[in-house]
Amino acid sequence: MKKIIITTLLLLSFYGNAHSAAEELRDDNSAGVHEEVLQNGLKVFAIKDPNAPLAVFQIWYDAGSINEQVGKTGLSHLLEHMMFKGTPKYGAKVFSKIIQRAGGVDNAGTSKDFVYYYQKLAPDRLHLSIELEADRMRNLIMEPEEFLSERDVVMEERRMRYDDDPQNLVYEEVLSAAFKNHPYRWPVIGWMEDLKTVTRDDLWAYYKTRYSPNNAFIIVAGNIDVVSILEKIRKEFGSITRGTEIPAMNINEPEQRGERRVYVKKEAELPYVMSAYKTPNILNDDSYALDVLAGVLSGGKSARIYRSLIDEQRIALSAGAGYSNLDKFPFLFYLYGTALPGKKIEDVENALYAEVGKIKEAPPTELEIMKAKNQIESDFIMNQDSIFYQAMILAEFEMLGDWRLKDRYIEGIRKVSPEDVQRVAKKYIVEDQRTVGILIPVKREVKNEN
Repeated sequence: MKKIIITTLLLLSFYGNAHSAAEELRDDNSAGVHEEVLQNGLKVFAIKDPNAPLAVFQIWYDAGSINEQVGKTGLSHLLEHMMFKGTPKYGAKVFSKIIQRAGGVDNAGTSKDFVYYYQKLAPDRLHLSIELEADRMRNLIMEPEEFLSERDVVMEERRMRYDDDPQNLVYEEVLSAAFKNHPYRWPVIGWMEDLKTVTRDDLWAYYKTRYSPNNAFIIVAGNIDVVSILEKIRKEFGSITRGTEIPAMNINEPEQRGERRVYVKKEAELPYVMSAYKTPNILNDDSYALDVLAGVLSGGKSARIYRSLIDEQRIALSAGAGYSNLDKFPFLFYLYGTALPGKKIEDVENALYAEVGKIKEAPPTELEIMKAKNQIESDFIMNQDSIFYQAMILAEFEMLGDWRLKDRYIEGIRKVSPEDVQRVAKKYIVEDQRTVGILIPVKREVKNEN
């Protein structure tokens, strides 16, 4: 988040020059979303919610870690840090102060697929967001001294969040082993060796290439005057020159032909295992059943993994399953567990596989399926309780190709049957397709200074 997260409209009508300013306008009143595309390629979405107590401005750039290159990892996240250093117009390091003085909050986040910046403000202060974001889209200050200082900050962040966190180290190793060709194999924060050598010119070139109106979209949401907000966006962003067109990525991962296994030796209290399987994203219909499978295995204390490994066998301190389905490209389904003191990590690993094996032998019960589906649906709907997360969810689906995909998600989950869950368990959660990471705790070395 800002500042360091590594890590989710109402145009009532357009009149006169409003139409002429847009190459394309779509109005989806049934969803309460209004979409406009400026002539420079910038997409703008507006969500009108008269009951929202505040307004949200988000700008999303197609500039995640997958857009980096070998030897230059971490640029996306480092640039996120630098975006708060100021512009000639507003001065250095004043962005957040301006927002805070207006009673708002701001932050940012970087992921594998994108980076985004946001502000929460009173609706009548949104003009500040529009002016500040339009300015720093192309006029960022990137002084060499500031760059080196912020690079040190990110390197320290990496030490704290990854190098000194045993389980995060295992996660990194599993990803880099699971993917041979796809840039999902490197961490969002970047490899330390790359951070040490990345230059200000590297980052400047990345900024100039990626931060352009035709590589971004804006979402404004809340109890807003949509017509005037969109007019303000056209005024501030409309004159920014369209950037160089960036071809869509076409990355194919070679077929995995057997289990991959990595070990991490690190100071830690307890051993840990993570087992990851390549699985499709939400653009594939199997994703809905995989989502439900994760819920059956790990949807709370009554789910199979918790009940078996923690309550009954008492071999794990923590254990569960997870599935990431909103990535641009197929990613991973996880099983994981931490052994209780005195218990073997091999037993935890085998117990995780045994729970999946039971589903392969017999489909889950209707009650388990219904419970998992209800939980997924509840989480999805409740997450949209705030105007901020309504905007986030719209943006995440837009990054996948079209925000309207979100309207098919619940429908897809509701159609999943016990047999569907059994089928995807057999298809994807298989030994030859898994990558296993094992944390082997070692004692901290005590240096003799005498």
